[in-house]
Amino acid sequence: MEQTAIPAEVGSRFSSKIISIAAGEGHTLALTGDGRVYSWGRGIFGRLGTGSESDQHYPIRINFFGSDVEREEKLKIVGIAAGAYHSLALSDDGSVWGWGYNISILDPYMDGQIGVTGENYLEPRLLDGFFGSGSSTNDDEIKSGEPLKIVSVKAGGMMSLAIDSLGSLWMWGNCPQTSQNISFEGEFSLISSAVPIPIWNFHGHTVVKVACGNEHVVALVSAGETYEGGDLICYSWGGNNHGQLGLGDSKSRLNPEVIETFNSDSPWEVYEIACGASHTALLAKRKTPSDALESFCWTFGLGDNGQLGHGTTQSFLSPELVEGLAQKSTFLVSLDCGLFHTSVVSSAGEVWSWGMEKGLGLCPDARFTGTDAGDAISPVKMHRNGLDDPGFRAPVQVACGAAHTVLVSDAGYKLWSWGRGRSGVLGNGKTDDYYTPTIVMWPPLTNDFGLEELNNSGPNEYSQEKNTEESGEMVDKKLSAALEEMKLLQSKLSVMEKYASILHGSIFGKPFQEHEIPISLRTSATFDIAKEWENMLELSDHSKLIRLEMFYRDMLAGVKDKLMKKRIQEIVKECLKSSATRTTE
Repeated sequence: MEQTAIPAEVGSRFSSKIISIAAGEGHTLALTGDGRVYSWGRGIFGRLGTGSESDQHYPIRINFFGSDVEREEKLKIVGIAAGAYHSLALSDDGSVWGWGYNISILDPYMDGQIGVTGENYLEPRLLDGFFGSGSSTNDDEIKSGEPLKIVSVKAGGMMSLAIDSLGSLWMWGNCPQTSQNISFEGEFSLISSAVPIPIWNFHGHTVVKVACGNEHVVALVSAGETYEGGDLICYSWGGNNHGQLGLGDSKSRLNPEVIETFNSDSPWEVYEIACGASHTALLAKRKTPSDALESFCWTFGLGDNGQLGHGTTQSFLSPELVEGLAQKSTFLVSLDCGLFHTSVVSSAGEVWSWGMEKGLGLCPDARFTGTDAGDAISPVKMHRNGLDDPGFRAPVQVACGAAHTVLVSDAGYKLWSWGRGRSGVLGNGKTDDYYTPTIVMWPPLTNDFGLEELNNSGPNEYSQEKNTEESGEMVDKKLSAALEEMKLLQSKLSVMEKYASILHGSIFGKPFQEHEIPISLRTSATFDIAKEWENMLELSDHSKLIRLEMFYRDMLAGVKDKLMKKRIQEIVKECLKSSATRTTE
């Protein structure tokens, strides 16, 4: 059958549109509409898939076939997942790729979460352990008349999961043991497997979604044999020392059990699930249709850092509703959990976070005291650039790493990030921590995107020359020059920001934040320093005014001391000069 060529402008839009993101301990993956995968952040253990362990401060494309351009162009990735230190990708033909950390924490001689033999892999490797000998999946494959293939991948901690085209669940890495023939006694433990293990507990049903933490798994499974919408039951199993299974106790489970709040008779329909290290969050809506567009967030498990959002640091053994999120006119569209924080996004572009260090997932910092410190035990609303302005337009998805958060907005064409910035985790070219959302460098300034922009800059503006060798060299030179200029500007900007932050910190006792830029400077090029200084003094409380006075006194004393020293030096020089003149006479 003859294939229809995709117009260049459509291809360009697909190449810069993000359809999915995933965040690990210190890295982020992004999947674009044309089936390409980009990564950035911490590179140790090869989790970025770039062939090295170097950190990447900007998004960079991952090559699955190295220098084989022809095979690379034919490959289309349709799903991505990130564990703590490893990454997974799913192609449209059902094959699964893995890279990064691959050593079992249970047995250093065992391979784990990538699902292939060997140690850590710096580049994507194809998994070949699905549907092996002894698997009764072969019978299902014969009955269906179609070969089975993987349709979804997920990862968390040191664990990897996949769902196949028949709705069966597979698991590998460091996993909670599951067996219908084992009675559970004693302490809970994980098993380590480099080969994907089929989970037969849901045989005769369809696994629709799955999520995992460090030791526990949560799955949405159809009540009947097939998924027909609105009939999902929520199951959980694995480690449960903090109640992260939501089963009303802290006993671990070898086999999946129904979370009774969301059983087949529940008035709630769960449509999104996420797991932190030892807590769980999910989104649900009412099964009974109503005129109001309502959705709700439920959390349970470890609450030491406020990651449950219930206004307390108490842990909860059963699902509890999170208060103060979306209104009836909006809908919760995405959520994710970091190690100790949780984030939720509404259809109106509102973003809430709660948990460790103001809901950012950051570890407490000794520089922050008073009102600037502490975990957010209730939802905190995030604002663009730290300003009290409207929400993020056309939000798509939020993803939480160990201590950073990434948001896709503008229908997939813009990326925001905040939290820990070391190793370039935020993708903005810097290594600083950001307490308010900052723009990720997207689309990347690579040859791929640069050529597409030039090709589509106007009618036939570039098309007449684009296939010639000279024009290719010209484009490369222009792109190279632009990249060098951008790096220079970023370097200068970084130095200026550090300088401003040092001055701000010495005066006000805390790092400079973007929302503290005066409104007059944000909205225009003019700046009345006398007026802004007067406004700042008016808005400062007693403690801030005292600090300013102390800073002024110290600065004034230093200036007076320096003036006195300079005056003494001048007097000494004059005396020496006068003495020398008399001597010569």
